[in-house]
Amino acid sequence: MLRIYNTLTGSKEPFEPMVPGMVRMYVCGVTVYDYCHIGHARSALVFDVLRRYLEYTGFAVEFAKNFTDVDDKIIKRANEQGVSCDKITATYIKAYYDDMDRLGVRRATLEPKATEHMADIVALVEALVAKGMAYRVDGDVYFQVDRYPVYGRLSKRKIEDLQAGARVDVDERKRHPMDFALWKASKPGEPSWDSPWGPGRPGWHIECSAMAMRHLGETFDIHGGGMDLIFPHHENEIAQSCGATGKEFARYWVHNGFVQINHEKMSKSLGNFFTIREIFDKSEWPDAVTGEMLRYFLLSTHYRSPLDFSDHSVAEAKNALNGMYDLFERLKEPAPAHGAADQRMRETSMRTRQAFADAMDDDVNTPNAVAALQKLRGEANKALEAGLSAEMRHAVREEFRSLGAVLGLLQQDRWQFNSPGARESHSATEVPANALSYEAIADKIAARLAAKQSRDYKRADQLRAELASHGIIIEDRPDGTSRWKR
Repeated sequence: MLRIYNTLTGSKEPFEPMVPGMVRMYVCGVTVYDYCHIGHARSALVFDVLRRYLEYTGFAVEFAKNFTDVDDKIIKRANEQGVSCDKITATYIKAYYDDMDRLGVRRATLEPKATEHMADIVALVEALVAKGMAYRVDGDVYFQVDRYPVYGRLSKRKIEDLQAGARVDVDERKRHPMDFALWKASKPGEPSWDSPWGPGRPGWHIECSAMAMRHLGETFDIHGGGMDLIFPHHENEIAQSCGATGKEFARYWVHNGFVQINHEKMSKSLGNFFTIREIFDKSEWPDAVTGEMLRYFLLSTHYRSPLDFSDHSVAEAKNALNGMYDLFERLKEPAPAHGAADQRMRETSMRTRQAFADAMDDDVNTPNAVAALQKLRGEANKALEAGLSAEMRHAVREEFRSLGAVLGLLQQDRWQFNSPGARESHSATEVPANALSYEAIADKIAARLAAKQSRDYKRADQLRAELASHGIIIEDRPDGTSRWKR
C-alpha cells in the first residue's frame, strides 16, 4: 500500500482515497507571466509521476492543475510590453505546454483558469463574508485570520508569532496584520469583474480554493505543490476553504523540495536562474533525449529533498540512460528459442517488480525505483551472456517499458549514444535519411566477421570504418562475435 508524507500531519500515512478506486488531486499550477524554470519542471514532474503510479496501481485519477491568469505580475508584464493581459497569458500558457511536452509531462485531466471561475470565486467570498470570517474595506475584502482558530496548522506556525513578525508598514485597514485579500478593488487600467463589493479582481489564494472545490468537491484527496507554497498560499487556502464549508479541504498535502544551482538557491540576481527552454536550447542533444535526461536526473533525488542542478549531474543521467538503451539494443539481437538463463531472468523480473513497487509505495521513492531498474539492467546483461531466448529477451524489454512508463522513462525506440555535433542533425526517435538499414548493417557485420575469420584484417578494418561513417559503433566480444549500436 502507498504511504505518502502528509505535510499537514508531518508524517507518512497510508493513502486511502475517499472513494475506492478513485483519486481526486489538485496541484497548484503556474502564474503565466514568464517562462517556466527548472523548479517548475521538478514540481510538474513529481506530480506527473505520482499520477502515473496511482494509475499504474489501478486508480482512476481526476487531476486538476490550474493556470493563474490574473495577478499583479501579469498586469505588470502587460503594462511593460504595452499589450493586454490576455495576450501575456496566452503567450505563456503556450510556452508552458511546449516545455511540458518536451519533458514528457502529461496534461492534467482538468486545467482550469482563474478568469473562467469568477462566479465561483465571488460566491466563495460571499459565503465567508456571510459567516463573519471576512470583512470589506473600501471595496477590498479580507479574510480575518483570528476567526479561524487553527490558522497555521499546515505550516506549524502560531498566529501570535506571525503577528510579532509582521512588518511595521502593514496595511492599517486590516484588523489583523496577517489578514489576507480575498477580493481587491480595481485600479485604473487593471482588468476587473463585477462583484457585490464593486469592480475588482480576486486575491491569489481564493482562486485555487474556488477552482479546486468547483471541480473536485469541497473535500478531495490530494493537494500538491512546491514547498514554497506551504506558507502563505496553502495555509490560506485551508483557512478560507474550511472556514467557508466547515469541512476538511484536502486530506493529504504533498510538497516537493527546492531546486538549487551548485548548492545555491536559484536566483536571477546570482545569475544562476535557468528556464526549461534555456536548458533545452543549450543542450547538444535532441529534445527527446534532453527531456529524458532531465527526467532521469530529477527523479534520482527523492521529491521532498533539495535537488542540486548542474551540467555534470545531467551528463551523468545521460550516461546512466546510455546503459539502459544499450541493453535494449542487445535484447534485439537474434536469439535461440530456449535460453539457459530464462528461468533465472523470470525470477529476477519478479523481484524487480516487487522492489520497484516497494520503492514507490514508500512515499514515491523514485531514487530507489530507478535503482531497481539499474539492478535489473545488470542482471539482464549477465543473463544475456549466459543465454536468453528470444521470448525472454522480449519479456525483459517489456518489463523495462512497463516500469519505466511509471517514471516516464525508457519509451524511445531510438536512442542517441554519441554527441550529435549539431542539434539539427536529427531527433532521437528518427533515423537519418542516409542511415543504413538494419539489414545492411547485419550484412556488413557478417562480412567483417568473415574477413576476420579469413585473417583479412585490412578488409575488416575497412568495414568497421564504413560502419563508423554511418554512426554505427562495433563492439567485439571475447567469443569472437560482435554487437553494434548507433
